Amino acid sequence: MREVTLRIRHCGEPEHEIGVRYPDVTIRSASSMTGQGTERKRINEFRGPSESIAGFLAEFRETEPVIEAEPLSPLEDGRVYVAIVVDAEKKDTISERLADMGVHYRMGTTVKAGVETWTLYLDPDDDLAGVIRTLERAGNEVELVRNVGLPEVDRPPQLEMTQFLDDLTRRQREVLSTAIEMGYYDHGGDVGVEDLAAALDLGSTTVWEHLSRAESKVMSGLHERIES
Repeated sequence: MREVTLRIRHCGEPEHEIGVRYPDVTIRSASSMTGQGTERKRINEFRGPSESIAGFLAEFRETEPVIEAEPLSPLEDGRVYVAIVVDAEKKDTISERLADMGVHYRMGTTVKAGVETWTLYLDPDDDLAGVIRTLERAGNEVELVRNVGLPEVDRPPQLEMTQFLDDLTRRQREVLSTAIEMGYYDHGGDVGVEDLAAALDLGSTTVWEHLSRAESKVMSGLHERIES
């Protein structure tokens, strides 16, 4: 398996166009896309000067694909989580194009100065040149930054270190990831299950059940690794 890093200028999309005007704002995906029909929701983390984030969001809300972009936390200390709802029929995403090609990618994609940074995981027989051509045919500018075999990576491969996470369902992964990103586990933090439920547009009981099951599976997996 190969780990590939691409920098993509997603031309024509609001994150690219507005990001060029606010190069000091970094956006990071904090959850997967949820929702049915044409309306899709996800949570993004914005980092940068507060006035730049506010300016970015003001312009972002006025773009055609965006239905809502509401902060979930106070806009202070250069960091804010934002729940974004878009019209899927008017929004072109790199994640959907990669999924259509059957390409695995790492969560937590970042966007800075209009450039998206993606880490992909390809099997030896996957056609990297074909992946790049497909993205470029959609009007994107693609730069290959890194292409290495996982055994060549200096740190232990992320995929091997987290094999026990494979037992989590898609919803459990989403709830657990959102809890971590929003600071649910931070010492002294004030994020509760109700906050997670609001961000995920789910009931509090449902979120608690998914989180409890996910925590149990993760802790059991860690215990097995500690004991091995």
